[in-house]
Amino acid sequence: MSFLKAEWRKLAIANYEVERSLLTDYLPYGTELDLWNGKCYVSLVGFMFVNTRLLNCRIPFHVNFEEVNLRFYVKRLEQGEWKRGVVFIKEIVPKPALTLVANTIYNENYETLPMRHRWEEAGDERLVEYSWRKNSKWQTFSVRASSKATEIEAGSETEFITEHYWGYARVSKAKTNEYEVTHPRWGVYEVLDYKIGVDFGEVYGKRFSFLNNQGPVSVMLAEGSEITVENKKCIDKRIADKAIAI
Repeated sequence: MSFLKAEWRKLAIANYEVERSLLTDYLPYGTELDLWNGKCYVSLVGFMFVNTRLLNCRIPFHVNFEEVNLRFYVKRLEQGEWKRGVVFIKEIVPKPALTLVANTIYNENYETLPMRHRWEEAGDERLVEYSWRKNSKWQTFSVRASSKATEIEAGSETEFITEHYWGYARVSKAKTNEYEVTHPRWGVYEVLDYKIGVDFGEVYGKRFSFLNNQGPVSVMLAEGSEITVENKKCIDKRIADKAIAI
């Protein structure tokens, strides 16, 4: 049984190029940075959880809600094949129970804050906006895009960003939690304009404050789909070292 089933919908994604050294302290054991044409990205991502079920059960008041996260991209070599995944700097949700479960079970870095969203469609355009309040100040990420979704082009930057199917969370220098995220290939909307009113230093820590003055290299809007988050497994250096010794 999957740990979590839901729909992820209307994923607004802003990608920033950063120095690799920025992410050293966040890199989980057993993984390495996954680069796009030699460039290291972090992404600001806002979306909606819809029809959420935990262990196939709907939890009252925790079915539909917003999430905004800051993440980067990694890969892990296992039995000769690369697993491509993401690591979260921080994930923001409006429900404290979500934060408790994710931080306790998966060792993620969730924070509970007031949140809201706005979806509007008029003519051939749509507006998708996600907002969250940190220290009495509202942070906002909005995207104006076409109303019709198209297929993601093979080999494109959008494919690189959206086609990561594993999550990794650093437990210690020698231990990592790994979990699989399943979903079909997504459709995307042509982005016409965007606005990012985010104090990255306030929300994600001082080392990310330089993003306040750095524009994203790209902005995307993906439709999303039904997804599952599978149960975690632990990658432990001590166990791996024993297996090599044997």
